[in-house]
Amino acid sequence: MIRAAVFDVGECLVDETREYGIWADWLGIPRHTFASMFGAVIAQGRDYRETFEEFRPGFDLYEEREKRAAAGHPEIFGEEDLYPDVRDTFAALRADGLWLGIAGNQTVRAGQILRELFAADVDLIGTSDDWGASKPDRAFFDRVADAAPVEPAEILYVGDRVDNDLRPAVAVGMQTALVHRGPWATIQWSTTEALNSPTFRVESLLELSGLIRRFNEQGH
Repeated sequence: MIRAAVFDVGECLVDETREYGIWADWLGIPRHTFASMFGAVIAQGRDYRETFEEFRPGFDLYEEREKRAAAGHPEIFGEEDLYPDVRDTFAALRADGLWLGIAGNQTVRAGQILRELFAADVDLIGTSDDWGASKPDRAFFDRVADAAPVEPAEILYVGDRVDNDLRPAVAVGMQTALVHRGPWATIQWSTTEALNSPTFRVESLLELSGLIRRFNEQGH
């Protein structure tokens, strides 16, 4: 049975359109050009951070984040950047009795924002900076499994990426859900792994409550 659901952040809960637009502006690149290169890098199976290096060789994302913050342009997201199904999904899953978590590759600053937004809604908020481990490393998912009061097979990890989310979650024995939004899911959606690996494939997070209920009723 699925007794816990843990959610990725970017392009699962948070629409990152604004943040990547700010990055394009910071680099002095037209936003459509930056977005096009971003998609090309993902389609080639490369690390998304290589997008920045295409425009500025030797680009250090961590260092540039700090420069942005010092210049008065820190990474930022808020209620207006959440996908519209997020709040209702958390409410539904909580009503179903599930233990809930948020865990993604995020900075300390982003972790603080997540706690301001979701402290009352979930049981766990964990970030790669908090844990010193980042997806897709197994250590990150081991931390998720250690934090949840259930067995790994009873955890549903929800994300938008086959490579960073589903594949490593499956490797530690978790159930998975792939949500169809954002650049990664759009590009990866019809791949063999995306079709066959997830426990669930959803267009909206609101589908999860019913799918989990049916999954549990069937005695998996």
